[in-house]
Amino acid sequence: MTEFNEARRELVRMLINEGVLRSSKVIRAMLKVPREEFVLPRYRDYAYSDMPLPIGYGQTISAPHMVALMTEELDPGEGDKVLEIGTGSGYQAAVLAEIVSDRGHVWSIERIPGLAEFARENLKRTSYIGRVTVIVGDGTLGYSSYAPYDRIIVTAAAPDIPRALIDQLRVGGKLVIPVGDRYLQRLVTVVKEPGGKVRRKVGIPCVFVPLIGRYGYDEC
Repeated sequence: MTEFNEARRELVRMLINEGVLRSSKVIRAMLKVPREEFVLPRYRDYAYSDMPLPIGYGQTISAPHMVALMTEELDPGEGDKVLEIGTGSGYQAAVLAEIVSDRGHVWSIERIPGLAEFARENLKRTSYIGRVTVIVGDGTLGYSSYAPYDRIIVTAAAPDIPRALIDQLRVGGKLVIPVGDRYLQRLVTVVKEPGGKVRRKVGIPCVFVPLIGRYGYDEC
């Protein structure tokens, strides 16, 4: 554990020096959440390498710099209601849960039942399961049961922003999503304005697995 803790601190120092990590709340969350508990056992020694890692089912856990970058861009706050599309292993949800605290909650949708169960086990083991609800379903439809959300984050590449997600975002809320084709995307940040209008900011190029669903890509 001491070795992992030091590796985590060193990774965070690197991301701060590179300008990826900026805010104290995201820095604290990434120092606290043990990424080694969200990777497959055979990859634990690589948990703090700044790269994506396989988690099974053809999916990956995002590289730490991308988790940091997206979380900084999303800017969640204590007490926020957050919707995540693409649970994966649960690591991004845990980072969000650390920030929103017991006053907030994260609802996370995963289309692959085996991954959803893997994430639940990881979140339970790291004591975040009380702040995160994992749902198996089509993330392109959002999750209307607890809408509107203060923040929505999508960790898979969409051909465009699903309208359901914009509809489920509160006025003044923020959505972060990679948009593009299956091979290259740009990170897009959306702020919802009064009257349902949205303001978009197009950010850095990125590469994510495709968002599969009714308003995403077809599974192939």
